[in-house]
Amino acid sequence: MSGYVLAIDQGTTSSRAIVFSADRAIVGVGQKEFTQHFPRDGWVEHDPEDIWESVVWSVKAALKAAKLDAGDIAAIGITNQRETTLIWDRITGKPIHNAIVWQDRRTAKLCAKLRKEGKEKLVTKKTGLLLDPYFSGTKVKWLLDSVKGARKRAEAGELAFGTVDSFLIWRLTGGKVHATDATNASRTLLFNIESNDWDKALLDLLDVPAALLPEVKDCADDFGVADAEWFGAPIPILGVAGDQHAATIGQACFAPGMMKSTYGTGCFAVLNTGADLVRSKNRLLTTIAYRLDGKTTYALEGSIFIAGAAVQWIRDGLKLVKHASETGPLARTADPSQNVYMVPAFVGLGAPWWDADARGAIYGLTRNSGPAEIAKAALEAVCYQTRDLLEAMRKDWKSAGGQTVLRVDGGMVASDWTMQFLADVLDAPVDRPVILETTALGAAWLAGYKAGVWPDAAAFGEAWARDQRFEPKMAAAERKRKVKGWDDAVRRTLTA
Repeated sequence: MSGYVLAIDQGTTSSRAIVFSADRAIVGVGQKEFTQHFPRDGWVEHDPEDIWESVVWSVKAALKAAKLDAGDIAAIGITNQRETTLIWDRITGKPIHNAIVWQDRRTAKLCAKLRKEGKEKLVTKKTGLLLDPYFSGTKVKWLLDSVKGARKRAEAGELAFGTVDSFLIWRLTGGKVHATDATNASRTLLFNIESNDWDKALLDLLDVPAALLPEVKDCADDFGVADAEWFGAPIPILGVAGDQHAATIGQACFAPGMMKSTYGTGCFAVLNTGADLVRSKNRLLTTIAYRLDGKTTYALEGSIFIAGAAVQWIRDGLKLVKHASETGPLARTADPSQNVYMVPAFVGLGAPWWDADARGAIYGLTRNSGPAEIAKAALEAVCYQTRDLLEAMRKDWKSAGGQTVLRVDGGMVASDWTMQFLADVLDAPVDRPVILETTALGAAWLAGYKAGVWPDAAAFGEAWARDQRFEPKMAAAERKRKVKGWDDAVRRTLTA
């Protein structure tokens, strides 16, 4: 069997398809952006048909670039933007509403009501999550309550719920398979991560009929076969994981204590805790890192909602640069005597604060502040937030208290300036891999491993290659001063 594997990486702003060869080299890429919809303040939606069409287009483009046919592909692995929520008709496959994106805040009042009623403790115990609009469960309830006839149809078994992976599997298999994997299920507020099953008490809490739900499988499992009508030949779907879980796998963080951080639209740091289901006391998330061969590996996760999106704002909103890649060089020219801090709470603050009402702010501006100082503050903010996550992880899990090497990926890590500041503020080494497409690589490994054409986890981990290590160089006193300024800026930004 061929060692070529196709990874579908369905993201928040675009869909990508990457063909990997047996030696994990990228041989073909296709990518297509799609429209973001903002129907009201704080609401974010995607047209499911845009998602679907962009995926099909990207796969065909990747196969063409690789000069391969669908018959040359051993398996498909899917990774996806997590928590984004869809409900569709089981007969026609037509969604009943636009997809509600993970960034959407429309259920903030519902979450606040449930917290006031004392329900968060139950939710956190069962799911490892917090009551926040970020997750899928309250989105499902909103759809059932807001779309005419939806609840009655759901109770009758006429509708299907899924995160983006489930929707793609359904479409690719012609409606034959309604399934998800354990990582995506673990982000819904409906899945008990200890028993590894949908939880009746949570379904009752959010008024979600069990008939809506997909089957939950391992990350490397049989998810059906993509019909030949899409790409010219049938291709088995053998791997699925949410994007941050796939990146953890792609970074070969298979051992407890290993940590990765992905810098895309947001920033997501994941610490492998092995078989230990660590219950956070510092408002981090406990989640399933991956589930292989029926064995669950857990993780602590910290979510930063705005990372690369702050750079996009500097480019598109303030128009201080024409290209995102200019931000690092611009930051180098900033006046080192100025102490400008940006707290990028454009859609609230994530871990470890979880303040949905906070909004972005810039502190320390003077008449001499300009584009360079603002660019520098935006890049530094991502690093400060990562430090906050790492400190919280060390408090939650004592095994993480030693020297941590952070493996990084995502668009922002191409900036040497940013990675050096990250190492400085963490006071820890930062490793950038040769293959930056770690999310797609993780999905590809799951599929290739299940197909028997790629190596097991141990051999895959040995093949992980570092491009560059950034060692901390900043003096302790300077680090302490800078972090103190950041802490003050966050304190001023948090809502009462």
